[in-house]
Parts: sequence; structure tokens; C-alpha cells
Amino acid sequence: MTAPAPEVWFYHLMTQPLESALPTLLERAGQRGWRVVVQVGSARRLHALDELLWTYAPDSFLPHGSARDGDPDLQKVWLTTEGDNPNAAQVRICADGASAQDAAHSGEAYERVILIFDGADDSALLAARSQWKSLKEKSFLLSYWQQTENGGWEKKA
Repeated sequence: MTAPAPEVWFYHLMTQPLESALPTLLERAGQRGWRVVVQVGSARRLHALDELLWTYAPDSFLPHGSARDGDPDLQKVWLTTEGDNPNAAQVRICADGASAQDAAHSGEAYERVILIFDGADDSALLAARSQWKSLKEKSFLLSYWQQTENGGWEKKA
């Protein structure tokens, strides 16, 4: 039996970088009781996000792990550069070149796949548009969210 197709949400960064937006998205997923896999395109970016999630706010942090830490089943947030889902996440966030299209087609039981892309990066915009078109042709349920001036999100499609 195959898993139902996940919703795929596109988050277009306009005013704040990934480092500002990601902690808030992870906090919201945690409030829903969801486990999350965050896939990025490089080990360097993974390390930077690993450090960030421990220190992004003076009064808060987001518990998380990666292959370096082990025990994925204990982690509600897992950082990776691979296409795996070792913590049985319901949500996959793809950023920094990771493909939402690959995640949506992975057969994993994700409720939602999120692609976060930088509006100031022409190659990221082109890749997001290409993935949107391909996923739409395959009848995935898609949503497009654009970052507002204050860092919130407005649904555009």
C-alpha cells in the first residue's frame, strides 16, 4: 500500500533569510505534534543550521539531531543532506537546493512537504518554478506562501 500524496507548500523568502524563518516554522510544526526532517543541500549548511537551532533566541532553543548525534527515533527535528526519514517525520522541509519534488515522490508518509526558497537567488526561483510545474502536472495539492515585510506569511496560491 502506498502512502497518500503529501500537500506541497512553497515558501518564498522575501525579507528574511532561512535562518530567521526556519525556527518559527519548526516551532509551529512542534506545536502540532509533528516530527520534521529538514533537508539541506550541503554539510556546511547543515552544520550552520545545527548551531543556529541551539542559539537562535536568548530564551529558547529547538531540540534536534543529525547523523552526527545518532538516535533519530528520539529526535522530533532531524537535520540531513540525504533523502532519508529516520525519525518518521510527518513533515519534510527542503531548503538550500534540496528537492521538494524528490521528497513528494519518495513514498514516505509525509503529510506535508515544504520547499523554502530564497527570492533573491535566481537559480532557486527557477528551480522552485520548475518543481511547481512538475508537481502540478502530477496533480499534487500545492500552496504558495510569500513572506511579508514583517516576516510572516501570506498565502498567494
